[in-house]
Amino acid sequence: MPPLSWGSFVGSWELAPGWLALCLLLAGGYCVLRIRGRRRSTVHLWRAVSFVGGCALLWICVASGIGGYAMAVFWMHMVLHLLLIMVVPILLVLGHPITVVLESLPAGRQSRARLFVASRPVGVLTHPATGLVLYTVVIIGTHLTGFMDQMAMHPWLMTAEQVLYVATGYLLFLPLLGEEPIRSNAGYLLRFVLFLIAMVPDTIVGIVLLQATLDPFPVMMRNHPSWAPPALTDVHTAGGLMWAVGDGLMMFAAVGLMISVATSPSKRERMTGRWLDAVRSTVIATEVGADPAQQLDPDSDEAHDAYNRMLQRLAADRGADPEKRL
Repeated sequence: MPPLSWGSFVGSWELAPGWLALCLLLAGGYCVLRIRGRRRSTVHLWRAVSFVGGCALLWICVASGIGGYAMAVFWMHMVLHLLLIMVVPILLVLGHPITVVLESLPAGRQSRARLFVASRPVGVLTHPATGLVLYTVVIIGTHLTGFMDQMAMHPWLMTAEQVLYVATGYLLFLPLLGEEPIRSNAGYLLRFVLFLIAMVPDTIVGIVLLQATLDPFPVMMRNHPSWAPPALTDVHTAGGLMWAVGDGLMMFAAVGLMISVATSPSKRERMTGRWLDAVRSTVIATEVGADPAQQLDPDSDEAHDAYNRMLQRLAADRGADPEKRL
């Protein structure tokens, strides 16, 4: 490879026919299925753009200078990792491909397909815990073991790694960002917590690589070109990228989810509705002297009268306390 510069980076392209065929198949199949089910489609156009963009970015990652320099400079390999396990899967998940496939089917086959998607085996595969555990194992296993050296000796492992990264990222973000009809549909508060937990392996790997005092990948670094930075400098740079950019991308995705919840009445209701109803029922039950454990209809006349009495009492208490007056 020529020395890394903006010119050589932009000019380093290869066809990558296998990846190109896969990406065209995914994007083309998605578009055909969405057009087939467009009359009853609930998938917005921006989601289709997101999925096609994810397919395009996947090919760009492996065919451009990112993939070309990934085995020459370790920090570029880290850039490839972050794109394949975070950015590409997020774009694919936001496209709601499962929903597109289901809505393209006739009514009879669609009902059977929905049962399959909601089945226990598929539910285990798409459970948030499965994605989180797999993500942790992949991130740590490919960076803090001898995997990189093995990949340097066996080039086919790089292709396997790329497939593994995209699949792992998809399984991680499917239950966190997707609104697909899967069995394990986590609540939004739990999703925020899972985003925070998912930052842990990024942080661990980043810190370990940043603090490395010996070359952790001697076989891979043996092929280091002469123009590349020193091995430890390369490793430290990659560690900084994993820590800062990895956690930053995860936080960016969490903030995006937060914004989508804040701007969607149905999502807000799903996140807070049950909790607010439970609080309201408990307060009303206490006001009427009923057992809070009983199922009291919050819309009954008794509940409304009790709620109004409570508001009147609070207003009277506030008026009687001069310190509480504005």
